[in-house]
Amino acid sequence: MKILPLARLLRLPNVFTAFADIGLGLCVTAGLSPQSLDDSFPWRAALLVLASGLLYMAGMVWNDWFDLEEDRLTRPGRPLPSGKISTRTASLIGFVLMLAGVGAAAGASPVSGIYAGGLVLAILAYDARIKRTPWGPLGMAACRFLNVLMGVSLADTVAVPLVTRVHLALTIGLYIVGVTWFARTEEKRSEPKTLRRAGFVMLAAGLLAVAVGVRVPPGTSSVLFPYLLVVGAFWVGSKIVPAIRQPTPGNVQAGVKRSIFGLVVLDALLASVFIGTPGLLLVGLLPPALLLGKWVYST
Repeated sequence: MKILPLARLLRLPNVFTAFADIGLGLCVTAGLSPQSLDDSFPWRAALLVLASGLLYMAGMVWNDWFDLEEDRLTRPGRPLPSGKISTRTASLIGFVLMLAGVGAAAGASPVSGIYAGGLVLAILAYDARIKRTPWGPLGMAACRFLNVLMGVSLADTVAVPLVTRVHLALTIGLYIVGVTWFARTEEKRSEPKTLRRAGFVMLAAGLLAVAVGVRVPPGTSSVLFPYLLVVGAFWVGSKIVPAIRQPTPGNVQAGVKRSIFGLVVLDALLASVFIGTPGLLLVGLLPPALLLGKWVYST
């Protein structure tokens, strides 16, 4: 099996966005639940990162497996319809990745394993059915919602209450609703009205992110947070606006790609609310994602 078709099947550049969700959760744990940072925390944190990456890649495999007939008509060059990877091999890869992902999460903590199990169900439901319905964006958001909750699963439940966890997960989930909605018709000319509405949903997620500051003690957040949030919005918007004005497949796909990588930026900015400026180091996940994105498509 050649490496490039496998990397495209797994959507390797996007895996870094899954890592960023977990990184956000770990920063929340470090900032609000220092009592959870015992000697076992580093390896349990590593298991969560591994689990998230494995489950994300499994989701991408099953996405293409369930889309095979459609891809034969609209995307024949992709690994499965082109025959570069067989459907049997793909299903085996997808099964092993999911099993390993749940196992890694359970190794981090029983609660993490429960979230991973829920994530598996959400992934399969989305890939097999939900994405073909009007509820598709919400189905994808549910996957990200659970991924963020898994990232915070090592934190003490008193130090990091449910309302804080849900606020974070909803912020990321709402952003993904917008991204998924924006990408719904990326393979053909899109409707500007639909793209505008999707863009407003992503903007609403940014506003929800601003409110996260009320979840931490005064003086905890990085002073750069609100300014960098605006910069990040302009960075994503620089591809979104041209796509709305000229909704060709190329422009829309460029907007989708930028929005996907924008999730890493959003995670980093939210992390800086809980541990200060060091949380911005999560942006370090962006360069390898962008580099891989030169050879491996993200959508």
